[in-house]
Amino acid sequence: MLNIKRFSGTDIEIAQAVYPEYALNAMELAKKAGIQEEYIETYGNYKAKVDINFLQKNKDKKDGKLILVTAINPTPAGEGKTTTTVGVADSLSSIGKKTIVALREPSLGPVFGVKGGAAGGGWAQVIPMEDINLHFTGDFHAIGAANNLLAALIDNHIYQGNSLNIDPRKICWRRCIDMNDRQLRFVTDGLGGKANGFPREDGFDITAASEIMAVLCLASDIDDLKNRLGKIIAGYTYGKQSAEVPVTASQLNAHGAMAALLKDALKPNLVQTLEGTPAFIHGGPFANIAHGCNSVMATRLALKCADYVVTEAGFGADLGAEKFLDIKCRYANIKPSAVIIVATVRAIKSHGGVKKADLEKEDLKALEAGLPNLLQHVENITKVYKLPAVVAINAFPKDTGRELEYIEKKCRESGVNAAISEVWAKGGEGGIELAKEVIRLCDQPNNFEYLYDIDLSITEKIEAIAKKIYRADGVNILPNAQKQITQIEKMGLDKTPVCMAKTQYSFSDDASLLGAPRGWRLTVRDVKISAGAGFIVVFTGEIMTMPGLPPLPSAEKIDIGSNGKISGLF
Repeated sequence: MLNIKRFSGTDIEIAQAVYPEYALNAMELAKKAGIQEEYIETYGNYKAKVDINFLQKNKDKKDGKLILVTAINPTPAGEGKTTTTVGVADSLSSIGKKTIVALREPSLGPVFGVKGGAAGGGWAQVIPMEDINLHFTGDFHAIGAANNLLAALIDNHIYQGNSLNIDPRKICWRRCIDMNDRQLRFVTDGLGGKANGFPREDGFDITAASEIMAVLCLASDIDDLKNRLGKIIAGYTYGKQSAEVPVTASQLNAHGAMAALLKDALKPNLVQTLEGTPAFIHGGPFANIAHGCNSVMATRLALKCADYVVTEAGFGADLGAEKFLDIKCRYANIKPSAVIIVATVRAIKSHGGVKKADLEKEDLKALEAGLPNLLQHVENITKVYKLPAVVAINAFPKDTGRELEYIEKKCRESGVNAAISEVWAKGGEGGIELAKEVIRLCDQPNNFEYLYDIDLSITEKIEAIAKKIYRADGVNILPNAQKQITQIEKMGLDKTPVCMAKTQYSFSDDASLLGAPRGWRLTVRDVKISAGAGFIVVFTGEIMTMPGLPPLPSAEKIDIGSNGKISGLF
């Protein structure tokens, strides 16, 4: 337990009260995690990277238990998934279990936008929170540089004679930047005459949506990273769709230099929670566009170092957990021993139709109306994937006893236990009950199975997700998407997992349909092959790969004093 008097304050105020006075330095932290000094590369006193050779040396060591934290569909009321992930790791540590937490890195776009950071909250955070939420160890910048190097090499190849016969109209590789900037979604470049390139329509994605991010997070080592980078499709040659040929990064001789830029970014980052539990924070793909999980390298490393590893998947279980289980687990050959599904009274009432201003009022009817969302996630995890699960009710001060009892009762009727989590206010001390239930579940029989066979057709895999996870009646594939599916099949790249790009706010492809909607069909408007990452991205609804800033961006509240101390960061 943390030896400091707890107080109510903003996340950054709490973090700065603990860090650096009560923090372990990087070498002490590495020793606690069981990593020898020769494998540690320090970034200042409290951050470090772990040499990937440590993982190779310990490859035959028995893995610890993997605990996946997921949640209901997010609402403006908040769920606290990362806070729960950090808190339950501290809870496990506090009762004597060797534990490590594995998380994604925050993107600067949401940090300066509306979402905020991804370092947890209250007394369940990772530190140094300012560094983690801002530049950290530079991984995102390296990923952006590798992405944009490929973009530059594509346009240079065309300018220098185009021996690969690339059709500029069919370049499918966009530039990226780690910032929410709607002005860059669609641009025209190469203007100003022949010396400045070939004029064409282009655009930017946010770095977290770059295929390079997905590649880095799924790579198992340097060789695998380079191989995946080489498979990236940059564009297609001139000709009719039936005759066009994909052009890859390896054909442009780009993959070696891209891998060189990523050599340090591939190494997992080691930091700690407020209570000194080791934390690997590495990689940050978006969950509503990409697969939404921290890196395979970091998860494998944690499993070799700890008896219990707590990790999270992005957004609700229909997106994050589905992709974690069907994409990451498949490639990494891992499986969870238990799953925590996070919910709040407020969020459930929000799914029941209550407006944000009224969420603090007791409303059992709204809970009843919103509970189907939680229970569908529970059913997906326990009956579709056949994994042991517990519901973590992230408690708020205005929650009433009757509301909490009602949720616990309905969870028990669905075959899972529910535990109250107070880690935001109490740190590890507030999640002991939850931690004990997780330990019990980790010892239960585990019959995990994937949602679909990888050898099914693309359409069959889409239908499996839509019908079994979302509960859609069926799938409507628009003509353009069907053309893309046909092309992917002709290229022989269809025997890969499917990565659904969908709104996080609903089981459906319509963000306004809360709860557990029925009687609807999923509409697929576009399909794209991410050959390097090794999955097929299926676009539904209105999904943007470059977000914009809100009317009042978080950036306007952030400042730094003459003493170098940052304020306003949540």
